[in-house]
Amino acid sequence: MDDGLILEDGETYAIVFTRRLRQSIQKVWAALTLPERLADWLAAATIEPDLRIGARFSLHFVEGDYRMTGEIVELRPPRLIAWTWPDPRAPEDAPVSVVRFELEPDGDGCRLTLTNTHVIRADLASVGAGWHTHLEGLGGAVDGIRTDWSAGHERVHATRYRGAVEMLP
Repeated sequence: MDDGLILEDGETYAIVFTRRLRQSIQKVWAALTLPERLADWLAAATIEPDLRIGARFSLHFVEGDYRMTGEIVELRPPRLIAWTWPDPRAPEDAPVSVVRFELEPDGDGCRLTLTNTHVIRADLASVGAGWHTHLEGLGGAVDGIRTDWSAGHERVHATRYRGAVEMLP
Protein backbone atom coordinates (compact mmCIF):
# COMPACT_ATOMS: atom_id res chain seq x y z
CA MET A 1 0.00 0.00 0.00
CA ASP A 2 3.11 2.23 0.15
CA ASP A 3 2.21 3.80 3.49
CA GLY A 4 4.39 6.55 4.81
CA LEU A 5 6.98 5.60 7.41
CA ILE A 6 6.52 7.48 10.70
CA LEU A 7 9.73 8.26 12.57
CA GLU A 8 10.25 9.95 15.93
CA ASP A 9 12.11 13.23 15.51
CA GLY A 10 12.74 14.52 19.03
CA GLU A 11 9.49 16.01 20.33
CA THR A 12 7.86 15.76 16.88
CA TYR A 13 7.71 13.22 14.07
CA ALA A 14 8.74 12.85 10.47
CA ILE A 15 6.76 10.97 7.86
CA VAL A 16 8.57 9.60 4.81
CA PHE A 17 7.07 8.39 1.54
CA THR A 18 9.02 6.69 -1.24
CA ARG A 19 7.57 6.23 -4.71
CA ARG A 20 9.08 4.88 -7.89
CA LEU A 21 7.82 6.80 -10.91
CA ARG A 22 8.23 5.65 -14.50
CA GLN A 23 8.80 9.19 -15.76
CA SER A 24 12.11 11.06 -15.96
CA ILE A 25 13.43 13.29 -13.21
CA GLN A 26 12.85 16.33 -15.44
CA LYS A 27 9.14 15.53 -15.91
CA VAL A 28 8.61 14.84 -12.21
CA TRP A 29 10.54 18.00 -11.30
CA ALA A 30 8.12 20.02 -13.41
CA ALA A 31 5.16 18.52 -11.52
CA LEU A 32 6.81 19.50 -8.22
CA THR A 33 7.83 23.05 -9.11
CA LEU A 34 5.58 24.56 -11.80
CA PRO A 35 2.42 26.09 -10.31
CA GLU A 36 0.22 24.90 -13.20
CA ARG A 37 1.54 21.34 -12.73
CA LEU A 38 1.23 21.42 -8.92
CA ALA A 39 -2.44 22.23 -9.47
CA ASP A 40 -2.80 18.92 -11.35
CA TRP A 41 -2.13 16.82 -8.24
CA LEU A 42 -1.69 18.92 -5.11
CA ALA A 43 -3.27 22.39 -4.97
CA ALA A 44 -3.39 25.77 -6.65
CA ALA A 45 0.12 27.13 -6.14
CA THR A 46 2.14 30.30 -6.40
CA ILE A 47 5.89 30.73 -6.10
CA GLU A 48 6.94 34.36 -5.64
CA PRO A 49 8.95 35.98 -6.95
CA ASP A 50 10.37 32.86 -8.68
CA LEU A 51 11.83 29.43 -7.96
CA ARG A 52 14.71 30.17 -5.56
CA ILE A 53 15.67 29.82 -1.92
CA GLY A 54 13.73 32.35 0.13
CA ALA A 55 10.79 32.50 -2.30
CA ARG A 56 7.27 32.35 -0.92
CA PHE A 57 5.62 29.01 -1.67
CA SER A 58 1.83 29.18 -1.32
CA LEU A 59 -0.81 26.49 -1.71
CA HIS A 60 -4.57 26.90 -1.82
CA PHE A 61 -6.58 23.73 -1.34
CA VAL A 62 -9.91 24.82 -2.79
CA GLU A 63 -11.78 21.91 -1.18
CA GLY A 64 -12.05 23.11 2.41
CA ASP A 65 -10.55 26.52 1.52
CA TYR A 66 -7.26 25.74 3.29
CA ARG A 67 -4.30 28.02 2.55
CA MET A 68 -0.66 27.62 3.43
CA THR A 69 2.29 29.92 2.76
CA GLY A 70 5.81 28.78 3.46
CA GLU A 71 9.28 29.56 2.20
CA ILE A 72 11.57 27.56 -0.05
CA VAL A 73 14.51 26.56 2.16
CA GLU A 74 16.40 24.09 -0.07
CA LEU A 75 16.67 23.96 -3.83
CA ARG A 76 18.91 21.92 -6.12
CA PRO A 77 17.18 21.64 -9.50
CA PRO A 78 16.16 19.11 -10.69
CA ARG A 79 16.78 16.91 -7.64
CA LEU A 80 15.61 18.67 -4.48
CA ILE A 81 13.07 21.20 -3.29
CA ALA A 82 12.01 21.84 0.30
CA TRP A 83 9.68 24.40 1.80
CA THR A 84 8.38 25.25 5.25
CA TRP A 85 4.81 24.43 6.18
CA PRO A 86 3.73 26.50 9.17
CA ASP A 87 1.06 24.90 11.35
CA PRO A 88 -0.94 27.52 13.28
CA ARG A 89 -2.12 24.80 15.71
CA ALA A 90 1.39 23.64 16.63
CA PRO A 91 2.78 24.76 19.99
CA GLU A 92 4.63 28.06 19.75
CA ASP A 93 7.97 26.42 20.56
CA ALA A 94 7.52 23.58 18.03
CA PRO A 95 9.83 23.71 15.01
CA VAL A 96 8.20 24.64 11.72
CA SER A 97 7.39 21.65 9.56
CA VAL A 98 9.45 21.19 6.39
CA VAL A 99 8.27 19.33 3.26
CA ARG A 100 11.18 17.95 1.24
CA PHE A 101 11.02 16.27 -2.18
CA GLU A 102 14.14 14.45 -3.40
CA LEU A 103 14.49 12.80 -6.81
CA GLU A 104 17.09 10.27 -7.90
CA PRO A 105 17.46 8.23 -11.10
CA ASP A 106 16.00 4.73 -11.03
CA GLY A 107 16.34 2.83 -14.30
CA ASP A 108 14.26 4.54 -16.96
CA GLY A 109 12.33 6.50 -14.31
CA CYS A 110 13.08 7.98 -10.93
CA ARG A 111 12.59 7.52 -7.22
CA LEU A 112 10.82 10.21 -5.23
CA THR A 113 11.32 10.56 -1.50
CA LEU A 114 8.94 12.93 0.26
CA THR A 115 9.83 13.75 3.85
CA ASN A 116 7.61 15.92 6.03
CA THR A 117 9.47 16.78 9.25
CA HIS A 118 8.45 18.31 12.58
CA VAL A 119 4.88 17.04 12.47
CA ILE A 120 3.13 17.16 15.84
CA ARG A 121 1.55 13.88 16.95
CA ALA A 122 -1.99 15.28 16.75
CA ASP A 123 -1.47 15.95 13.01
CA LEU A 124 0.27 12.70 12.02
CA ALA A 125 -2.80 10.80 10.78
CA SER A 126 -4.15 13.69 8.70
CA VAL A 127 -0.72 14.60 7.31
CA GLY A 128 0.00 10.98 6.40
CA ALA A 129 -3.40 10.43 4.80
CA GLY A 130 -3.22 13.75 2.95
CA TRP A 131 0.20 13.12 1.41
CA HIS A 132 -0.73 9.52 0.63
CA THR A 133 -3.87 10.64 -1.22
CA HIS A 134 -2.13 13.42 -3.15
CA LEU A 135 0.77 11.17 -4.14
CA GLU A 136 -1.74 8.77 -5.72
CA GLY A 137 -2.32 11.45 -8.36
CA LEU A 138 1.29 12.48 -8.93
CA GLY A 139 2.16 9.82 -11.53
CA GLY A 140 -0.72 10.85 -13.78
CA ALA A 141 -0.09 14.54 -13.20
CA VAL A 142 3.48 14.12 -14.40
CA ASP A 143 1.94 13.14 -17.75
CA GLY A 144 -0.47 16.09 -17.67
CA ILE A 145 -3.49 14.20 -16.30
CA ARG A 146 -5.24 16.21 -13.59
CA THR A 147 -6.15 14.14 -10.54
CA ASP A 148 -8.49 15.83 -8.11
CA TRP A 149 -8.10 15.11 -4.42
CA SER A 150 -10.64 12.64 -3.07
CA ALA A 151 -12.10 13.06 0.42
CA GLY A 152 -13.21 9.42 0.31
CA HIS A 153 -9.71 8.14 -0.42
CA GLU A 154 -8.25 10.35 2.26
CA ARG A 155 -10.76 9.05 4.84
CA VAL A 156 -9.77 5.46 4.04
CA HIS A 157 -6.08 6.29 4.42
CA ALA A 158 -6.74 8.32 7.60
CA THR A 159 -8.18 5.24 9.30
CA ARG A 160 -4.96 3.33 8.66
CA TYR A 161 -2.73 6.21 9.72
CA ARG A 162 -4.73 6.72 12.93
CA GLY A 163 -4.09 3.05 13.71
CA ALA A 164 -0.36 3.53 13.08
CA VAL A 165 -0.26 6.60 15.33
CA GLU A 166 -2.04 4.71 18.13
CA MET A 167 0.73 2.07 18.00
CA LEU A 168 3.46 4.65 18.54
CA PRO A 169 5.08 4.75 21.99
